[in-house]
Formats: sequence, C-alpha cells, structure tokens
Amino acid sequence: MKIGRASGILLHPTCLPGRFGIGDLGAESYRFADFLHQAKQKVWHVLPLGPTGPQNSPYQCRSAFAGNPLLISPNKLAEEGYLDKRDLAQVPGFSSTRVDFRAVGFYKFPLFRRAFGSFTETKAYLEFAKRNDTWLDPFAQFMALRTANRGVSWTRFEPTIQASNEEIRFNKFLQYEFFRQWNQLRTYCAERNILIMGDMPFYVEHDSADVWHSPRLFDLDERGEPRTVGGVPPDYFSRDGQLWGNPTYRWDRLEKEKYGWWVERFRAAFRFVDLLRLDHFRGFEKFWKVPAGQPTARKGHWSKGPGIKLFRAVLKNLGSLPLIAENLGVITPEVEALRRTLRLPGMAVLQFGFADDGPHRPTNYVRDLVSFTGTHDNDTTRGWWTALKHAAQNHPRSRATAEVDRVKSYFQTNGNDISWSFIQAIMTSVAQISLIPMQDVLNLGGFARMNVPGRANGNWGWRYQSKAITPGLTSRLRKLTEVSGR
Repeated sequence: MKIGRASGILLHPTCLPGRFGIGDLGAESYRFADFLHQAKQKVWHVLPLGPTGPQNSPYQCRSAFAGNPLLISPNKLAEEGYLDKRDLAQVPGFSSTRVDFRAVGFYKFPLFRRAFGSFTETKAYLEFAKRNDTWLDPFAQFMALRTANRGVSWTRFEPTIQASNEEIRFNKFLQYEFFRQWNQLRTYCAERNILIMGDMPFYVEHDSADVWHSPRLFDLDERGEPRTVGGVPPDYFSRDGQLWGNPTYRWDRLEKEKYGWWVERFRAAFRFVDLLRLDHFRGFEKFWKVPAGQPTARKGHWSKGPGIKLFRAVLKNLGSLPLIAENLGVITPEVEALRRTLRLPGMAVLQFGFADDGPHRPTNYVRDLVSFTGTHDNDTTRGWWTALKHAAQNHPRSRATAEVDRVKSYFQTNGNDISWSFIQAIMTSVAQISLIPMQDVLNLGGFARMNVPGRANGNWGWRYQSKAITPGLTSRLRKLTEVSGR
C-alpha cells in the first residue's frame, strides 16, 4: 500500500445526517468530505455499500456487486430532473438520530418509481449497463422476481411467475443512479486527497442474486437450501460461537473455474473504493463449517480454504491490489503466513490492547498495520470504558479490574477523556494507517454503538447530527493529525 502515513474516519454513509431519515449521497456526504479535508484526514472507511436484507446489515446483502438504493439522494434525483421539488416537499417526521429502515423504504421507493417514470436510457446509462452486465442483469432479474413473488426467498419462487421487464429496468435504473451519485462523491473526495476504504465480506447472503444465479458455487442441497453454513467456533467472547447462516463455498468448483466469480468480485469492488479490507481473512486459509440447522456454532469443523491459489488468480487478472487483512480473533500461524506471503497489512484494535500484553497495544505495533480505536463491531470507546469500569466495581477481583488498572497506568489518566486518549494513542503510533469511528471523534457513549455481533435486531441505526461537527472539533482533530505526522 503506497499511501504513506495517514489517518481517517470510519463512518457508514447511512450514519450521515439529512432530512430523509437516512444518510445518503446528497449534500451531507459532501459536507462530511469537507470535514475530513479540513481535519486533514486521508481515508474515509465506508464499510460495505450493498443492498441490505431484513436485518439491515451491510454484511448481509442481496448482492456482492450492487449498491444500496436507500443511499440514493432524492435531492440529486431532482437536480437531474427526474423529480420535481414539490415531490420532496412533504417529508415524514423521521428521527434525526436513528434510522427506521422500514419507514425510509416506504418513503423513498415511491419517489424512485416516480423518478424512473421520467427516465430515458441515455448513452451513459447504456454504457453503464453494458460494462456491468455480468452482475447487473442477474441482479435486476432477481430483484424483479422477488417483487413478483412478494419478497419470499428465492428457493420458494413460483416457477410460473416471470420477472416483469419494467421491474427489471427499474432495478437497473436504481443501480445506475446509485453508481452515478457514488462516483460523483468519490471524485469529490479524490480532489481533496481523500481515499475511500471499503469492506469485502467473506460470505454472501443465501437469499441473494449471487447464490440464486450461481448455486453451483455454494454448498446447497437439491432444494437450494444451505447444507453447511459459516461461522466461528466458541471462544472467549462467545460461549456458543457465532452462527452466521451464510452458505459456505464449493471451493473445488471455484478452483475449476479459475476463481472467476471472485476475480469479478474484486474487480467490481475497486469500482467502489480505493482500498479494501478483507473481512474474516482467516476464512481464506481455513473456515468454520457448521451443518445447516444446528442451533449454535458448536458442532462445526475447520475446513480448508483456497489459500494462496485464489489470490494468484486475482493477481493474474487484476494486478496488485491495495488490500488489508482483517486478522482479528484467534489467528493461527498459517493465517499469518498467508497474510505475510501476500504482504498485506493486518489490524489492531486498541480496545483489545489491555486484556494482556498482546499485539493490540501500541507499544507492540509494527509499521505495516491499520490501527483502530474500535471497529463497527465494538462498543464506542466511551461506552466500552463505562462498561469496563462498571464490571470492575461489581467484581473487584475480575479481569475487568486488571484491565481498568492497565488503561489508567498506560494513559496516566482517570479516563475522563478516554475517547481522545485512545485517538491520540493510535495517531501517534507507528501504524501506517489509523482509523477512528466517528462516534469516538464525537466522544459518544454506548447508545451510539453501530452493531452488536450475534444480536439480530436493533443494529446499524445510529446517525450523527450536523451540529455535532463544530469548528473546535475539526481544529482538534487537525492539530493532532499534524503533530502525528499523518
């Protein structure tokens, strides 16, 4: 990775403020880019941007290639002439701090259909459709079939029901508009020397265009249902492990096809982003396979992944790519050997740095590393600290007490400004890139947490308010960035 010493902010676009109930690719996304530029941040870590399923998780998407239509800005559709300003006049009373995904969908999709009624197929649209036909055609057909079948899983599609041509065109229009708006924002960021960093989930959702269109590549039974699903075994953080429910891959078939599906997935990803974090990197070496129908992840086993062979295929077709390996959790020497062979930087999360003297503490960082105060799966740093102190008070001889003492000794503080103590620690470390969740920049408590792994509902809804970004906050982050040489 040749971007030099840098820092940036982790923020999914749905977390942006705005009047339509969800962050989108409109004016507030440009204001956030301006904030990054003024604070001298070089990276915006956006997480996955795909069309989400019923739990609203960007790690469980209807497509590994498509964009999320809910991120399309109605204001920008009006600027294009697809909508009249009067169409946007009556906006429901959305919460300014939480996303109600269901309500947003009920509001936005009628607007999108109205905009589609004003749309004509331009030369730019036809070029987009041709350039992306390998994934766009199946995705649009899949989504049209889901509509015709009233949203049931693809394994329950009625064979006699056909996809409407108009509905297929509507879904292609949404993807064209998403990518048009996204590329405008990405260009705006590039002009301000801000790189976009995305995430590639290891697995794909079963009820997705990918599995529906290419079932041979996944471990499915004769009905199309998963035979085995992915997850992780029991560990210190989870007594029963984590059961994700995604179908595992048929790596034997993928290898016979020279990993073509993965090559195209990487190719498409870099139309979104400049840098890419590989989520659950250890799965490329070995992955935890659980028989479908098991209530927990306990009764699984490790199965061999594709290893270096997949990456050689990607390298042959696409050349060297700026990738980051998510190597959190229990990582074996074989996983680290694969990462080093590929020369990929790993990750460190400061919240994990005080349970013991491990790689997550800045004194043990190496240069080839991406450091975080916390990730989207962690509590906010302030929320984490509050919970840790509470646990220590209730159980004075617990691990939490030792952890609180280490934090206080390391930072020489009682923790009153713990978020910024953590920010300073990773910014002044030797790690090449330091990334901070926006919640930590704003010093927010656990109410602003993005995701609780293993919890089905209530995630991904947090948003910040425009007034939260003040000149004083921008100045504080800029000065720390300057003095840290980032």
